Amino acid sequence: MYTGLKHLHSTLAYVLLAGLVISILYVLFAYLQNKGYNRKMALLGLICAHLQFVVGLIIYFVSPYGVQNASGAMQNSISRLYFLEHPLTMLIAVVLITVGYSRAKRQPTAKKQNASVLLFYAIGLILILSRIPWHVWPQS
Repeated sequence: MYTGLKHLHSTLAYVLLAGLVISILYVLFAYLQNKGYNRKMALLGLICAHLQFVVGLIIYFVSPYGVQNASGAMQNSISRLYFLEHPLTMLIAVVLITVGYSRAKRQPTAKKQNASVLLFYAIGLILILSRIPWHVWPQS
């Protein structure tokens, strides 16, 4: 079960990155061309982020690197990455993406809606890219 979840999490990472990049680019072009806000394109990135986070949360509780490694996690950098840095940074990124989507719904103009999604999704993407375990990502 753990191996299957790991493969699903790695595959969904590609889906998440593609969904966020597509959402960001679409919103960027809409922002620059003063076009209307497209909630469905923003929703694409939001759904991908939440789906990936839920699978990651399940892995966190069944993985030997997650909660089960709490006692020795801070002693080496790889254990610390899996136990603390990766999950915490991903949580912050998903919260920022959610805030950007929710905040855009309350903005009065399409330009402000696009700006909200663009800013929060871009920060979320940067955080996600900063904490991907690149040393094992394509293989796991």
